[in-house]
Amino acid sequence: MLPPPNQFNQPRNLPGQSFNHAPTEIKQSAVVHYTFMLIGLSLLVFVLHKLDDLILPLVYAILLSLLLMPLVSKLEKWRWPRMLAIATSILLVVLLIAGLFTFFGSQIISLRGELPLIQSKLVVLFDQQQQLLSKRFHFQPMSHDEVIDSSLSALQKQSSKYLGSTLNTTLGVLSTITLVPIYIFCFLYYRDHLRQFMFRFVEADKRTIVLHTVDNIQSVVQGYMSGLFTVIVVVSIMNAIGLLALGVKYAIFFAIFASVLAVIPYIGIIVGSITPALITYVETGSLTHALLVVGVFMLVQFISDNILA
Repeated sequence: MLPPPNQFNQPRNLPGQSFNHAPTEIKQSAVVHYTFMLIGLSLLVFVLHKLDDLILPLVYAILLSLLLMPLVSKLEKWRWPRMLAIATSILLVVLLIAGLFTFFGSQIISLRGELPLIQSKLVVLFDQQQQLLSKRFHFQPMSHDEVIDSSLSALQKQSSKYLGSTLNTTLGVLSTITLVPIYIFCFLYYRDHLRQFMFRFVEADKRTIVLHTVDNIQSVVQGYMSGLFTVIVVVSIMNAIGLLALGVKYAIFFAIFASVLAVIPYIGIIVGSITPALITYVETGSLTHALLVVGVFMLVQFISDNILA
């Protein structure tokens, strides 16, 4: 007796044979998931890059708001109105920054007035080194006119690019200086409303945990910012003592400048020590004296990294 017709076209389920396509589907879903993740991450980076003029002032304002929060809270405990407490705190920060800019500006103007003298001494040292190297290695030294012509041609090629970047940087700095105090005032004045707005997206039984987490983040940021400021002040004092002991011109200016740059690991201290070492070499004509200046910065950086940090 023959089996029914529809049984001839049906595949037989042999032992060990499976028609489950789940692994392929899982692989495809994982590929799709990571593809969308990469696309979303790329879009996020693109948006952040395009909106950096708005995002960076917000980030600065948030950090400064967290740093000013203890002072504002202290003034409010003394029965100061919130608006007056916030305005006073922001005014203190503005006065501090304005004082630093005034000091740096006066030092830069004084340094600029001595540039012709430094340039003439640098030309003399350049000639001496060229003559020494030409005698030792037997080559024809470059004349002053050749050096000036090559420098002017390079400057003319790069002048338009430097002018555009300078204008963009100036506009960015002005917009940041204008927006950051406004953002700080809004964050501090409406901080209770911001907290209530955040709680709308959190379940009632988890609000205590979220509030504890936010307080911990605030404490960590405040501790980091205050510690960083303390390290900059201490490093500035040590740099100033070392540079004054060596008789370096504009010692306090270079000490503060190098201490701020020292926040950047490894590179900052190198950049901060080049200019005072070069000026010391031009003023004294002693390479040993210039190396001692670099040694002061390196020693202070070592103390900062291994003892103060």
